[in-house]
Amino acid sequence: MKRICILVVLAFSAFSSIAQNDLFTEEKTPAHKGFIINANGGVDFPAADMADRFGTNYRIGGAILYKTKTNWMFGPKIDFLLGNNIKEDSFLINLTDDDGALINQDGQPVGINTYERGYLIGIQGSKIFNISKSNADNGILITTTVGFMQHKINLFDREKTIPQLRRDYRKGYDRLTNGMFVEQYIGYNFFAQDGLINFHIGLNVTAGFTEGRRDFLFDVQRPDHGSRLDVLFGIRAGWYFPIFKRKSEEIFFE
Repeated sequence: MKRICILVVLAFSAFSSIAQNDLFTEEKTPAHKGFIINANGGVDFPAADMADRFGTNYRIGGAILYKTKTNWMFGPKIDFLLGNNIKEDSFLINLTDDDGALINQDGQPVGINTYERGYLIGIQGSKIFNISKSNADNGILITTTVGFMQHKINLFDREKTIPQLRRDYRKGYDRLTNGMFVEQYIGYNFFAQDGLINFHIGLNVTAGFTEGRRDFLFDVQRPDHGSRLDVLFGIRAGWYFPIFKRKSEEIFFE
């Protein structure tokens, strides 16, 4: 957590320096249109039902966007959820001994690795509200995304000595969950005039209206079809690779 806070402070410090230069330059570049490849990453802090199952997770992903001259952007995106903080630690209780240790097929205690894995795929629409005196492409970025999200507990039995976690049996423990989501993001959007530095940084909140998708959970001996509200509060930054169409410049000689 301390490292995350330091990275956030450094990122916002760099953003503040660039934004100040952007706001106080007199000559203004007009808005561009064209395609943009966006690579982004961030950290999420879960809430509601998500917080009962997982701790802090990380997100990496990308989008292919089209930007108009009126500063609208839209296109498909995908993010992957990665984490190793599993709070729902009782889901393997029927595979443990009295001391809470996992037992393999030879009756010996073993350890397995558990991870959070998931993804969000959807369509996003964004609007840049220009506040820059130097570049019409720069300003406050507000984005709405709607789509499909899925997450589960990934169980990794390295030695493959626990029969109950092989093949389809692991489905009775992985807590597969999916459903629709909506996400709101607000941040600052920057395109350099020379095209070398192009980024966004800001905050997002994601609400997933999901359901459990397994027909039977071995530990609690029942189906898992309950409705959930999976919420993520996040800090996210992204790098743009713009493919803007530039007008040819005419050169005059005296």
